[in-house]
Amino acid sequence: MARVKNPANRSAILQAATYEIAEAGLAAPTAKIAKRANIATGTLFTYFANKEELINELYLELKREAYARINSDFPHKSSLEARTRHVWSSFLYWALEFPEKRKVSIQLTISNLVTPETRMQTAIDRGAVDKTLSDLGNRASLRGLPDGFAAATMSAMQEVTIDAIAKRPRQRERIIDRAFEVFWRAIR
Repeated sequence: MARVKNPANRSAILQAATYEIAEAGLAAPTAKIAKRANIATGTLFTYFANKEELINELYLELKREAYARINSDFPHKSSLEARTRHVWSSFLYWALEFPEKRKVSIQLTISNLVTPETRMQTAIDRGAVDKTLSDLGNRASLRGLPDGFAAATMSAMQEVTIDAIAKRPRQRERIIDRAFEVFWRAIR
C-alpha cells in the first residue's frame, strides 16, 4: 500500500534543503537534508524521486516565493519608473529577509541541474517582472545591448546594495532608495 505523503514533511525537506545548500552548496548530501528535516533518508525519496527532482522543486519553490512577493500589489498601470522601483525594492526586501533562500536561489539559477522545463514553469509568475524588464531594455540608453542586459544590471546593483546594507543595516531604507536612484539614472 502506498504511503500517504504528509505536506508538512515535503515542506520540511524543502526548508532543510535550503539551509544545507546554503551551507554546503549543491553538493549537500541528501542524508544531511533528511536529518535536518527530521526524517529518514529513505523517506526523503518518497517525496522526491532523486536529488535532481528535489533541486528542481526547490528552484520552483524559491522562485515562486520571490515572484509572489514582487507580484503582491504590483503597480501594473504605473509609470515604468514606479514599476521598476517596485521590482527593485520588493526583491531586495525578500532577499534581506531570507538570505539563505537568496543564496540558494542564485546557485540554482546558474545550475544546469535545473531543467529548462522547470525554468519555464515560472514564466507565469514572472509576467509583470518580465514586462517591466523588457520595457527597460527598450530605453534609449540600453538599445542595442543584448537581451537581459537591464535585468543583469539590476541584479548586479541589487547585490552591491545588499552588501552595503550588511555594512550599515540602520541605513537600509536610505540605501535601497539611493541605490535605486543610481540605477534609474544609469538606464535613463
